[in-house]
Amino acid sequence: MQGKPDSTGSTKDLSKRLIYLLLILAVYRVGVHIPTPGVDTEALQQFFARFEGTLLGLFDMFSGRALSQFSIFAMGIMPYISASIIVELLTVVWPHLNRLKKEGGQEGRRKLTQYSRYLTVGLSLFQGFMLAVGLEKMSIDGSHSVVLVPGLSFRVMTMVTLAAGTCFIMWLGEQITERGIGNGISLIIFAGIVEGLPSAIGGIFSDLASDEQSVLRMAFLGVGALAVMAGVVFCERAQRRIPVHYAQRMVGRRMVSGRSTHLPLKLNPAGVIPPIFASSLIMFPATLGQFVDIPLLKDLSMRDNWLYNLIYVALIVFFCYFYTGVQFNPNDVAENMKKNGGFVPGIRPGQRTAEYLDRVLTRLTLWGALYVSVICLLPSFVSRYFKVNFSFGGTALLIVVGVALDTMAQIHTYVLNQHYDGFLKKGLSGMGRIQPRHRM
Repeated sequence: MQGKPDSTGSTKDLSKRLIYLLLILAVYRVGVHIPTPGVDTEALQQFFARFEGTLLGLFDMFSGRALSQFSIFAMGIMPYISASIIVELLTVVWPHLNRLKKEGGQEGRRKLTQYSRYLTVGLSLFQGFMLAVGLEKMSIDGSHSVVLVPGLSFRVMTMVTLAAGTCFIMWLGEQITERGIGNGISLIIFAGIVEGLPSAIGGIFSDLASDEQSVLRMAFLGVGALAVMAGVVFCERAQRRIPVHYAQRMVGRRMVSGRSTHLPLKLNPAGVIPPIFASSLIMFPATLGQFVDIPLLKDLSMRDNWLYNLIYVALIVFFCYFYTGVQFNPNDVAENMKKNGGFVPGIRPGQRTAEYLDRVLTRLTLWGALYVSVICLLPSFVSRYFKVNFSFGGTALLIVVGVALDTMAQIHTYVLNQHYDGFLKKGLSGMGRIQPRHRM
């Protein structure tokens, strides 16, 4: 007699994975507070206070405030993300990498990951050295230097320390992916952004205590924030389902029956990559404007400027189309469907299917780009008209919601797989106890 699949083992295994995830994130947060030798941390924090809304402020947010403290994790995981994106883009133009991605299977993906690691080390060493050189030029009031003992030894030590910190974070992320739950790199970025949430809530209560903001206005903003978050969840889960039918066909000596399924196309297939790239580019003039006295750069760095918002939206739309084109190739999808006997009802297989998918994806990407643009611009407009400082921008909100949804989906999938495995094991063990009948 077959019983229900035992869920106790799967629950314990999931608990172990969640505990492992929390321990790894705790190690990461401890490392954020370990300072790099040779730097006056208090002077550096005063210097970074002037860089809110610039490229350095964006990187500081993604690193969990490790950059403003100049800890051993000051560069965060950004070099690894940049290396992964560069390798992904090179697979489009480099035939060897393209073959590894399409035909290499598990071994090909392993080699691409290895190339990303090597490139991460190179980028970390280069960025660490340039960051050390930049620190030597920083000072408070033109007299108090941020670096205690500048020179070649400080540059080399800082370069090696920051590169080692980035590689250690990369290893932590891979351990989360393999032994924990969810995507490790995304969860590390998630932890760095959420770290600033308590201070943001404390700032709201301090404004209420000092009568700088009214309770009614803050309540209205709270309801609006919940509504925006619900809209982000809805749009991140939204997808266009293309119906696909597979005809009955012969596979060897066996007849495979036809079936109907669908091809899901997300409203925002590019994820958070477009706003990150757009923020980096649009904040570059703001960062240069802190060092160079050029009026045009200072005008472009002002978020209240209509030219700033126009360029920001244009960059988001461009990167949405660009990254979607890199991730999804309609010609390859249509060719694979044709090889397996699949077709879209009313569309001829092959080139016509590729054109149809490209047309649908182009329209979806446009609406997705507009949605991402609205979310990214909304905090600045609310800050301007309601006189409220937001610690989190639209990019951070997209990252937090996207990572949370992805992690919950992976937990749900993991629990389902464990239940199915337990059901199959019990079914097979029950079949093994059945004695075959013998003919008399």
